[in-house]
Amino acid sequence: MDNRPPLRMEELRVLQSAEMLADSVWDIVKGWRAFERDTVGKQLVRATDSIGANIAEAFGRFYYGEKLRFLYYARGSLFETKYWLNRARERELLNEEQFTVLRTRIKEVVRQLNAFANVVRRQRHRADGETHSVREPFAEYVVDSDELLTAADIEYLTPDT
Repeated sequence: MDNRPPLRMEELRVLQSAEMLADSVWDIVKGWRAFERDTVGKQLVRATDSIGANIAEAFGRFYYGEKLRFLYYARGSLFETKYWLNRARERELLNEEQFTVLRTRIKEVVRQLNAFANVVRRQRHRADGETHSVREPFAEYVVDSDELLTAADIEYLTPDT
């Protein structure tokens, strides 16, 4: 039996990495001119903040399915963040060094987020020794020929004219 105290949300490495990414984006965007901040900047900050917010919400959920749902939302926000970073780079709002640092941080969060989701999935499967999903037994489907429809099938499906 594991006697370690329960992990606090603030101790999650994936959340710490997401916060570091969000704070780095904030520090860059707040220096942009008004138009760039109001268009690309706000979208980028919201997407990046959403990563950590969804991880935090997943941590606070009781059911494994809910936890996973919010981790998937966080992953979606990561992809949105990547999109806005690409836009910022193409519009010359980020220099290459900034882009490279942020891209590296995103990759780290992706790796940690996937690992966290895998742990939650394993916990769900171990919870009762059940997977909580419906599985159909394996069935072998045998087809006598390579034809999708036989001539008789086509005749049956063709309306009388």
